[in-house]
Amino acid sequence: MINDLESIDWASMGHAYGPADDVPQWLHDMTSPDAELREQAFSSFYSAAHHQGDVYPCTMASLPFLFAMADDPCTPDRASVVALIVSIGRAAVEREDPGSICIGPDGEESTAYEDTAALMRGRGEAFVGYACDADSRVRRTAIEGLGLFLDDAERAVTVLRDRLDSEGGTMERLLVVRTMADLALRLPAARVPARAWFDVLDGGVAVDAHVRLAAIVQRARCAPESIDDTTVATAIGLLRQTTPTPRPEENKEEDEGRGPSRPCTCTAEADPDPGVPPHVAAAFADLERRGRVHAPTTPLLVTFHEALDARVDDRTALLSEQLRSPDAATRYDAIDMARGLITSWRGDHTHLVRLIAECLLPHDPYTSAAAAEVLGSLAGLAEPAREALAAYVTTHRTEHRPDVWASPHPALRRAHQQAVLALAHLGDERALPGLLTALDTSIDAWRAVNAAGHLPQAAAELTPRLIRRLADIDHSREWPDVSPTAIASALAALGDQTAVPALTDAVRSAVRHKQWRTAAPILKALSSFGTSAVTALGTVRPHAEVEDVETRTAAASAIWELERRPESVVPLLQRLLDAERNFDAINLAGRIGPPAAAMLPRLRQMLNEQLEQNVLNKQNDSTVLNDSWTLVHVASALWDIGGDGEAHVVAPALLTAWKDNASTARHAVACLNRMGPAAHLALPRIQAALAQPRRGGSPWAWDVAVDLEIQHSCQSILTRLEASQAIT
Repeated sequence: MINDLESIDWASMGHAYGPADDVPQWLHDMTSPDAELREQAFSSFYSAAHHQGDVYPCTMASLPFLFAMADDPCTPDRASVVALIVSIGRAAVEREDPGSICIGPDGEESTAYEDTAALMRGRGEAFVGYACDADSRVRRTAIEGLGLFLDDAERAVTVLRDRLDSEGGTMERLLVVRTMADLALRLPAARVPARAWFDVLDGGVAVDAHVRLAAIVQRARCAPESIDDTTVATAIGLLRQTTPTPRPEENKEEDEGRGPSRPCTCTAEADPDPGVPPHVAAAFADLERRGRVHAPTTPLLVTFHEALDARVDDRTALLSEQLRSPDAATRYDAIDMARGLITSWRGDHTHLVRLIAECLLPHDPYTSAAAAEVLGSLAGLAEPAREALAAYVTTHRTEHRPDVWASPHPALRRAHQQAVLALAHLGDERALPGLLTALDTSIDAWRAVNAAGHLPQAAAELTPRLIRRLADIDHSREWPDVSPTAIASALAALGDQTAVPALTDAVRSAVRHKQWRTAAPILKALSSFGTSAVTALGTVRPHAEVEDVETRTAAASAIWELERRPESVVPLLQRLLDAERNFDAINLAGRIGPPAAAMLPRLRQMLNEQLEQNVLNKQNDSTVLNDSWTLVHVASALWDIGGDGEAHVVAPALLTAWKDNASTARHAVACLNRMGPAAHLALPRIQAALAQPRRGGSPWAWDVAVDLEIQHSCQSILTRLEASQAIT
């Protein structure tokens, strides 16, 4: 069939990078006896014709040829072909929306997802053959297709049962059990027999522990109501049975800093390419680390945590077992799972935080770095780990050298730096030596700059170093190695007035080179010094007339903070509010307060326009997220300027914005907190916000620090309103 490739008008179709006339050559090369040529062909197809999981008409047109390759025993790499077919089909099934039209890269309308999904289901029986193939690699890649594409539930259940009995490999057997759950979730007719099969596997004395554990997890996934008080305890017992005993050579590799090596797919930490900016290299390294799986049970345990969902106590018990595991790989993977629980669900997570801190092992920098990084992301919730972090940092400085922050060993350097940063986020001055080493040696100084603002008590030592770094910035460069914005933010947080001249010079230079992305944040940093920075007024004032709106707004804000003369700023604000959605200008009007009363008519108009637009959007089933942000900023400014006279419109507007877009909660709650008794309409919403177990009340996790701030503000509002009601 490969000879029929030229019968299709590939050039009339497109993929991610243009016309699809190169697709037939890729398909042809997939059958080449040259392994390198095959690898390049698959890579090109994934990159363009199946870009990031997309399915184009050319992708669908390729399927008959791919199936022909998969059916031919002479195809050199049939497993890769079947894997590609399954990947295309999975994307189509997940994204198909019957009757919907998507727009391809060439601007043409397409029903590729729906059509491809139908084609895959029409070829569902082919996956029965692939799943029973003599080649174990083909079987492994094909098993998932039985759950995705075979529409005969009885047939699919029977084949999967048979495959479990026939497969000898643990990973293949776990895949069969997972696929049965996929099938049950897709086809209602498969749910009862699948559930019965899971029960049989769970209770089977002769069934190995891996499969029993998988059966428990997949049953919980398919039928959450089946989870009872014994489910997690039973799973923990099976997890212990499946956990390997570390071999002496594994401990040696951990001692050398190569991480949990036995089941680990990772590599040792390496220095980045010297031509790549360090913060960019670090970002890509973080992405690569997040994709690693170290223990074979990890995918199963991730699924189990998803099934347990809000059962926080059960998940904590499971994570406690994982974090105490004798297997280094299991412990490592548990660290990020623990982060997911703590950052998603409220509650007392002290026990888990301490267990994560116990992973700070001097002989295993790979795992220690992961533990320290997670602790650094937990804001005040990391408090129980403070002394463990300090001890770890001190041990490094003693056993290695005082400037271990700049160690030539990448794994050790990363572990130490992450621990120092986590300690700094807790405001602990024991992080200072590491930060000073960074700023003095320029080794990963960008990390230290981002953390410096957490140590205002060390401003005398940090400020001069940051000033020198800011002075060294070449503002003619688009992307300096160390962000001047980050330096300015750190100087603002430290609050040392000696930074004012340096910030003034930096603003002048950024504006001269029209680096607006830099100029506006530096102006905001300068504003934080208030009237003590009045010497900068002569430099700042002309910037209120520059071409960039954000910089003009930041300059107006700085003029207000430095001079505190509303008659100088309100006229600037009136012009700035003509710019669409200028939240910084709206917020500045609120900070000025009653002296900005001339802004009230415009703000009322904006509020009414947004409320009307919200109604229209809801009627048209359109998004209201952007309108919600405008609503919360305008309502807050109205209150700060007009006070009680605006309360009748402000409180309802804030509650509407909060309801429509949970991300506005921080701003809405902050204003409600300022309103005092006038926020009485919000009492039920405040009570509900405090009672919700999930951070932010959304499927995604809030930043922990933000959620803690919201809880604190809500509690303050609740206490005040309840006291007010009691007096009344």
